[in-house]
Amino acid sequence: MSKKYILIVLLICFAMQCYPQILRAQEQTAPDPSQISVRFDMKKGTVYQMINRVSDLTGYYFIYDSELVDNEKKVRVVPGDYHLRDLVRKITGNGNIELRIQGSYLLIYLPYVKSNTEPVAEPVIQVDSMLVIRGKLLDRITGEPVIYGTVNVEGSSMAALSNRNGEFMLKIPDSLSTALIRISHMGYLNRLIDASLIAGRNIDIFLDQKVIPLQEIVVRIIDPKAALREMLRRREENNQLSPVHMTTFFREGVDNKSGFNLTEAVLRIYKTGIQASLSSEQVKILKMRRLTSPGYNDTLVTRLKSSINSCQMLDLIKNLPDFLDLQYNHYYDFTHTDITVLDNRRVWVFSFVQKEEVTDPLFTGKLYVDAENYALLKATFEINPSYVHKSAETLVLRQSRHIRATPLSARYEVSYAPYSGKYYLSHVRADLELRMKKRGKIFGSNVHVWFEMANCETDTVNVKRFTAEERVPTRDFFSEQSYVYDEKFWGQFNTLIPEKSLVELIRKYDFSYER
Repeated sequence: MSKKYILIVLLICFAMQCYPQILRAQEQTAPDPSQISVRFDMKKGTVYQMINRVSDLTGYYFIYDSELVDNEKKVRVVPGDYHLRDLVRKITGNGNIELRIQGSYLLIYLPYVKSNTEPVAEPVIQVDSMLVIRGKLLDRITGEPVIYGTVNVEGSSMAALSNRNGEFMLKIPDSLSTALIRISHMGYLNRLIDASLIAGRNIDIFLDQKVIPLQEIVVRIIDPKAALREMLRRREENNQLSPVHMTTFFREGVDNKSGFNLTEAVLRIYKTGIQASLSSEQVKILKMRRLTSPGYNDTLVTRLKSSINSCQMLDLIKNLPDFLDLQYNHYYDFTHTDITVLDNRRVWVFSFVQKEEVTDPLFTGKLYVDAENYALLKATFEINPSYVHKSAETLVLRQSRHIRATPLSARYEVSYAPYSGKYYLSHVRADLELRMKKRGKIFGSNVHVWFEMANCETDTVNVKRFTAEERVPTRDFFSEQSYVYDEKFWGQFNTLIPEKSLVELIRKYDFSYER
């Protein structure tokens, strides 16, 4: 097993479309939905299917709150000619909803009603001079969540990511109320939406997959290893060389049958360029909290070591793993397996797996490389499932002599995003499953440890090192502190919304979690 491989996984252990949508000119008067005629041709289906059909017929992308519109409700509609507002009211079964058109988007909303007055448009919600944009990213055809989609202010590094349920929340200064919000994800068409249309609402945004027609594909042989060599050659051209400040949201957790342990933090990272050593990077904590369920017992495994350093180690462009390092990638077979898109740019997908004659627990996965500038955009990989059971000595730093730990899986995802002509670390996620069994016992229990870090803003101006009092050792444990799970705790900072499974755990132990 190579030293590079060990460096990456060692710190993960524990001691435990792409083209922008063209917006209609804002100065033009928006069409009146009550006057737009639609010849509707569906007889029955779910509300979601029918709204999707209206979108196809009109060319508008619908935006609405899933709590207002029941997507799964089955309805019947007599085919014929309708005014758009009347048709949507009939489909949803709600005669009070209103429609608002802006550019290519059509918002379905329920207006506020003041006593003895006519309904008035819902105002934009502001919190402490910040606009809150919240919702869910969904595939328009399947209705499935779009995971780790990027939601950012166009032309800015201010961003949020959707979680594994497709949910996101982005906080922006109220001075950006007229800005465009850009939504993107690998393999999908981009969306550009005016912030004023969606701020202060909890909305569903449906994304269309980008299908690459065969006639657009230039059929030619692409040598994966040659492409990866070119990617490495262009690292200094594509990636940061100077230090920057990153404001990131970090979350790590351990859960087993005895309960769970969760730590969250907003961090500011002094991130050095790819030529500098990892030891030159610094971290300070801006906000932090820790939650431990009653009865949680971490004696089966050593406590989770700080994974902040692991996130730094998983900066694959700076700290090359063996499948990217030219000294070691001869242990792997590479193939060009797909073509996709991101931000209207062609992306090559290269798959890799260790050679059959290699039986050490190495990696298998996919690399996503920009076909034009050879920048690494994303990597998804795991320790080869056939050999992951051999990696206990690497993944577990210290085991009790009474406990046997068997790794079941170790999966990772790393992505990069462009800003001002350079690509910066955007998101890191790692998941490790272990089977823990006391020696002499027949049955054991599974332990899941995971961590992730999302870069919410990159600052390239006035970047300075932190003072000794500010920075924290990245290999240390977080200190424990109790708290009520309060979303307002984070103030103006952008965070990752907890996934449904995490929300259910928090509610189970009654940590005063509210949605």
